[in-house]
Amino acid sequence: MPPATATPWPAALEGTPSAAVIEQAIQRGRLAHSLLLHGDDPTTLAGVAAAIADRLLRGAASAAAFAPDQHPDCFALRPAGKSRQISADATRALITKLQVSPVLAPAKVAILHEVDRMNTAAANVFLKTLEEPPRDTTLLLLTTRPYALLPTIRSRVLIFRFPTVGSAVAAEGWPAWLEDYQAWLARLVEGFGGDRKTVADQVLGLYGLVARFSAVLENATAEAWKVEKAKLTAELDDDEQVAIETGLAVGLRTRLLVEIEHATRAFALPRLQDGDEPTRRALIAAVGQLEQDTALLRLNLNEAAALEGFLLASLRAWSRR
Repeated sequence: MPPATATPWPAALEGTPSAAVIEQAIQRGRLAHSLLLHGDDPTTLAGVAAAIADRLLRGAASAAAFAPDQHPDCFALRPAGKSRQISADATRALITKLQVSPVLAPAKVAILHEVDRMNTAAANVFLKTLEEPPRDTTLLLLTTRPYALLPTIRSRVLIFRFPTVGSAVAAEGWPAWLEDYQAWLARLVEGFGGDRKTVADQVLGLYGLVARFSAVLENATAEAWKVEKAKLTAELDDDEQVAIETGLAVGLRTRLLVEIEHATRAFALPRLQDGDEPTRRALIAAVGQLEQDTALLRLNLNEAAALEGFLLASLRAWSRR
């Protein structure tokens, strides 16, 4: 059965300026042939791409023959393997598919997931397609790192940024972790008073938070992968599935780190409202360190090491406030 209604936008993006602009451009047949969709959450970007693809594949018809991920005129390119690279061969294979006329829809759509994972050869191959796009084809490039792309690619696409959407991460043990993290900060603010036992307890608490974070992330990824795997098409090979699972973990990790930043700000807010200057300095230092460690994670730094660095910096910043 064809879907009766178009694939919805992610709930928090419905009716936003970006969604409205894209909707109007599609209705008028004026959408650019290449869009770069970027933001912090790969899941949000995939939802946006599905919504755009479905509307393009429907055209003037009231219903599409298939959902985007099952449509013969919708193609996907994903990183493959644990290294999550997009190769030149995989890119050429996609381009070959795009040269063929649409089977059912008025146009073809290609969704390129984590396009920043293209190696140099793949990026150069793809650049030629951007310069001379196939007829009746829309390219949707998804990335959480737009500035990792070649400037020549960025200059040839229409860029939209989409913020992370949705409720808090529903992972077992995560609400308790955030509560214990804020309690740990509160003890730092109280000071040590030269008590070695208190210092030792704070350090042990720090490493306990690191270990529990890794466990929460691992369990949350496993649960999310069960759900995601059931949705995948049979055409995906093992390397592509590994890359999807790894990307899922990266997206979850990003959301957890964002919530740590929010928890840090929420802890500091009452003190900031009282004009507490030491708290302001400590908050700036802590958030700055978190952002730095998050950037290092994109260079394959282990998340436990990154979180340890952030918490050690927090220990120094908040205890000296």
